[in-house]
Amino acid sequence: MKTRTSRRRFLGVGLAGLAAGWTTRKARAAEVPERAETEKTLRAGAAMVDVTPQKFPVIVNGGVAERTADRAIDPLNVRCLVLDDGTGPIAIATVDNCMVPRALLDQAKELARQATGIATERMSISATHTHSAPSVVGCLGSDCDEDYAALLPGRIAAAIEAARKNLAPARIGWAMGEDPTNVFCRRFLMKPGTALTNRFSDKRDDRAQMNPGYLNPNAVQPTGRPDPQVAVLSVQTPEGRPIALLSNYSTHYVGSPAVSADYFAVFATRIGQLLGAGDGSPPFVGMMSNGTSGDANCCNFPEAPRRFDRFTVAEDVAQAALKAYKTIRHHDRVPIAMRQKLLELNVRMPTEKEVAEAKEFMKTFAGRKPRNWIEVYARETVLLDAMPPTRELKLQAIRIGSLGITAIPNEVFSATGLAIKAASPLKPTFNISLANGGEGYLAPPDQHELGGYTTWRARTSCLEVDAEPKIRAAVLGLLESVADHDSISRSAVRSGASRP
Repeated sequence: MKTRTSRRRFLGVGLAGLAAGWTTRKARAAEVPERAETEKTLRAGAAMVDVTPQKFPVIVNGGVAERTADRAIDPLNVRCLVLDDGTGPIAIATVDNCMVPRALLDQAKELARQATGIATERMSISATHTHSAPSVVGCLGSDCDEDYAALLPGRIAAAIEAARKNLAPARIGWAMGEDPTNVFCRRFLMKPGTALTNRFSDKRDDRAQMNPGYLNPNAVQPTGRPDPQVAVLSVQTPEGRPIALLSNYSTHYVGSPAVSADYFAVFATRIGQLLGAGDGSPPFVGMMSNGTSGDANCCNFPEAPRRFDRFTVAEDVAQAALKAYKTIRHHDRVPIAMRQKLLELNVRMPTEKEVAEAKEFMKTFAGRKPRNWIEVYARETVLLDAMPPTRELKLQAIRIGSLGITAIPNEVFSATGLAIKAASPLKPTFNISLANGGEGYLAPPDQHELGGYTTWRARTSCLEVDAEPKIRAAVLGLLESVADHDSISRSAVRSGASRP
């Protein structure tokens, strides 16, 4: 009886889709032609488009002070995977950049919609968070490189268009691996009076410090625990040739001279080699997305420094991904759903007194850009005062069979990612940070109490103290929505209701 019920439910999905269309398909009926019911098998396409700057020098952000680069160490790319279960395509893309603002990504999505017919709310685009790429958004002491920012939207759209054109029958599978050797909490509770403070912060009694240094006797304990999981989403041709592999890991970045895609690109190349992807046509596309790394990096500060670089980290993570890959059961038909929600949050605005003090201090470096922490945060206080008191965030959840994916436009802390994974109705679930915008650090309320750099008020850390629980609740609601998509039972979701 249970088998018959599951079968009726599974068939009911197809009949419902044929008779009335899925909710999201109604919204894009004029954009994407409906395929016949008999054609509702999985199709996938992937593509990579070069976005290495051609004009130098370029501004590079990701540090306290602005810096420039006059050459490329390795290429930057946009990598895109398009999936279609017969109800219309979705696009998942990564961009080799530190962070990309929502306005730029919205522009890219609209260009891609015009070229492909894919609805913009069914596109998810994230920054990898390399700290060695041209700046496309003002960040601490760095300004935006306007020439490079103008180049990026069209190239992102081109990657989505190319992936859409490459759609072909495919099969898909997923698994979770683990690499605990390259991800550690980088925030530490410090002995009283030893944590760094910020003159222009809305909190002056900091107890936490980011990157306290190796074997620092004042560092008491880490303020959280990292997420060591390595997510793997594998896409193959029906014959088993690799088409694409999307991974996710929660180390912040590794580090490389600019301009560079850091370990994210090294992993993308290495995983293709390990899978024996070869020189097929279209070529295999490896992708690494940034997980919940807001308070994590590669440095194990309670111990002596170890040797690592973008190549060793990429190798470790690729080997973990390969181990997980070998456990995957691929499916040639899985339900795919995607939901989006806009969430408005308050901004922690400076007071008139704080702005006046910051303006007075800025006179000490008039005519040049800030060079140190106090100068940066004086300018940040003034810049933030001129911005709107609220921000609208774009949140997303994706379901691929029993797999859940969230897309959050922040630098998310590990605790948030682990909580979402534990509460998600889809197992497994992984979280992509800096997706569909760059709205700054997302420190949970208890971390705000401790202070530290990731809570200091700036354009890249300004959301209200209660932003994290609100965002977490919103994305869990989206996961519930995609899990229950078209009334497919939870048991069917977890069993991956598809043909092996």
